[in-house]
Amino acid sequence: MRGIELFAGGGGLLLGSALAGFSHDAAIEWEHNSCETLRLNQSKDYPLVRGMDILESDVRTVGWSKYGTDLDLLAGGPPCQPFSLGGLARAALDPRDMFPAMTHALSVLRPRAFIVENVKGLLRSSFADYYSYILLRLQHPLLTAREDETWKEHLTRLSKEHTNGVHDELSYAIVPTLVDAANYGVAQHRHRVIIVGFRTDIQADWSFPKPTHSAAALHAAQMDGTYWEQHRVPQKDRHIITAKNGDASLKPWRTLRDALHGLPDPRSKESSQWLNHNFQPGAKIYPGHTGSVLDEPSKAIKAGVHGVPGGENMIRYPNGEVRYYSTREAARIQGFPDRYEFSGAWGETMRQIGNAVPVQLAQIVASSVAIALEEATVRNTMDNSIEDMTSANGRMDYAKS
Repeated sequence: MRGIELFAGGGGLLLGSALAGFSHDAAIEWEHNSCETLRLNQSKDYPLVRGMDILESDVRTVGWSKYGTDLDLLAGGPPCQPFSLGGLARAALDPRDMFPAMTHALSVLRPRAFIVENVKGLLRSSFADYYSYILLRLQHPLLTAREDETWKEHLTRLSKEHTNGVHDELSYAIVPTLVDAANYGVAQHRHRVIIVGFRTDIQADWSFPKPTHSAAALHAAQMDGTYWEQHRVPQKDRHIITAKNGDASLKPWRTLRDALHGLPDPRSKESSQWLNHNFQPGAKIYPGHTGSVLDEPSKAIKAGVHGVPGGENMIRYPNGEVRYYSTREAARIQGFPDRYEFSGAWGETMRQIGNAVPVQLAQIVASSVAIALEEATVRNTMDNSIEDMTSANGRMDYAKS
């Protein structure tokens, strides 16, 4: 199945959808260092980025005609700064708001399905009207704003046309979901809004994948000792998770210790044998800046370096020592394969990783979309066959009479 990736960044959503079976015609990203990462891996013939166009370009300037209109998946995470808790939160007034560019691409490419990812901040009450606007624009990408029409005026018109049952030639059935990546086997707490849409003529039978991991299961594994035995952690270094939510019959949340298993300390000589695994000095603890403990999922990797508010990009050891994640460690936490290399200095690579979609979460969502599309194709083929047989039998009965 064919896909195109917008706002590709360092490649998290791209790799996840490739693992799910989508072959990408193109990846579009305006930021140079992120494109260098994609090019670097393509030059090494990394299979998941093989053969695709890498366009270092503003999405708004791309000519889509060369890619045709038989695309299966359009995916992307529009820049989150307009909605992020760490940004200025200006939404539609922020020039980095790329949701209009996303809907324009939808209107031209007309993919069978799309996946959009963004930050939890998008759901804040102050963004309620604009979030409604985003959802309606994704549902009806051809109903564009008129000249001199503000987004609020456009929202009013979209709402009326949507509730009046307007059926344009292109529309999407959408399902927005708030998820914590830790519930899907990612070794970090990462709360994100994921919006999945299917073109309404596809008639997909789809729902968001159910969680596979839980805090309750991790707590149980720590309490009965199996977790500590697996990692050979002495009694004095054990930190038992306090959270007990979720279904205990699921797999345990993956912890920071799980994610980093097998990686040498970046301060050791062995670290030179690993890609992007260099020690970064200067980590400190101060109020509110405490890092992540080894035996829980990491705090969400942030697209920042020394000044990240909660010390999200630091490990905190049982003895109280802290240090920054190496690029490879952060990549492991986000689910990037060890063979996948990042271009740039530590701060730049952490920005790419911190802006990425966890690869495993992307794979789970994209796989469910791929299955729904395949099943829809099979149903459509069977329906057409039955219709053809019915028509043929009708002609035979007519001929006999």
